[in-house]
Amino acid sequence: MLGRMNRIALFLTNHAIKFDSEKEAQMREWITGRNPVYEVLRARRRDVFRLWLAAGVEEKGKVAEILKLAAARKLKVERVTRGQIDGLDEASEQAQGIALETSAYPYAALADILIYAKERREPLFVLVLDMIQNPQNLGTLLRTAEVVGVHGVVMPLARAAGVTPAVVHASVGASEHLRVAPVNLAQAIVDLKKAGAWVIGLEGGEEAQLAHSVRLDGPLALVVGNEGEGMRPLVRKSCDVLMRLPMRGQIESLNAAVAGSVALYLALAAREKGMAVK
Repeated sequence: MLGRMNRIALFLTNHAIKFDSEKEAQMREWITGRNPVYEVLRARRRDVFRLWLAAGVEEKGKVAEILKLAAARKLKVERVTRGQIDGLDEASEQAQGIALETSAYPYAALADILIYAKERREPLFVLVLDMIQNPQNLGTLLRTAEVVGVHGVVMPLARAAGVTPAVVHASVGASEHLRVAPVNLAQAIVDLKKAGAWVIGLEGGEEAQLAHSVRLDGPLALVVGNEGEGMRPLVRKSCDVLMRLPMRGQIESLNAAVAGSVALYLALAAREKGMAVK
């Protein structure tokens, strides 16, 4: 009887190990491109497993900096063919002969963002993305958000682009330094308001106020809607103010990534001006 129980236990253990190893494999991904790989290593927020460097790539400039960071983490460098790197499912068109195998993107919670703002002793500054679906647009917005110093980014739990390797590449690795929280957006907006944020939705319609008439220097949550349809009705209704950018040319609108980036910089300028006055 004991022998049978031992065999059952061994069977279950082996299958548990197999399941865990398969789950771990599914949670891994490849980041390609010199700047994205460098920022992943510099941020130190992910586990790293393998670093591939294509034959013929010279160990200088950014590559030398990557190798230094890899050595500090005792990460072995494997020389491979360019074809092996270009053949990775996650490989970008500009893999640049380098690939890093990592754990999945480390998402945050909204609470982490609120705590970080308090630690910084700064007025809350959050980017809210409502159904951004294009990885290039998401990457561009994350890059701008990181540069202007937002405390975090919130996005829907479903039906929107997540922080995939393509998004990391599009953000040039800026995603690795951001707190990005997948949330129930309606509830998150309520929580942001409770935290003192003024929720401003970016909108192109005539009913929206022009940017120069909207105060952007206080606690702020800036909402950018979907590329084609803009904000969903419930999200739009939740905004305290709708804001539009002035247009002087023949083209009626900017795409979501460009408009969102402009609005983020307007907010940064207002916040810096407000801090200078204080």
